[in-house]
Amino acid sequence: MSDLRSELTKSLDEAEWSWLIPHVDRDAVIVVDPQLNLVDVGLAIVTDNSTSVQHWIAESLIYKPSDQQRVDWNACQDKRFHALIVQPYVLVQDSIVA
Repeated sequence: MSDLRSELTKSLDEAEWSWLIPHVDRDAVIVVDPQLNLVDVGLAIVTDNSTSVQHWIAESLIYKPSDQQRVDWNACQDKRFHALIVQPYVLVQDSIVA
């Protein structure tokens, strides 16, 4: 499992909103709340840890982008996100975290 965590950590990257639009259009982007660790969420998805994933969904800590978020992000095409690809999903967090 530590090898998987290491691989996911190495896969972390930044992405501009414009690069993510095709993935949003295919309903594959999941927004991860900044209080969660992106690698932890990716690891839970890859290892099918449904208990954690269902908890995060129930607490609205991971979710599909809302229509309003899409409108806001479309207004700023160069908005950046931390991103992690865990097929078939792209996990994103706002790169500006207070």
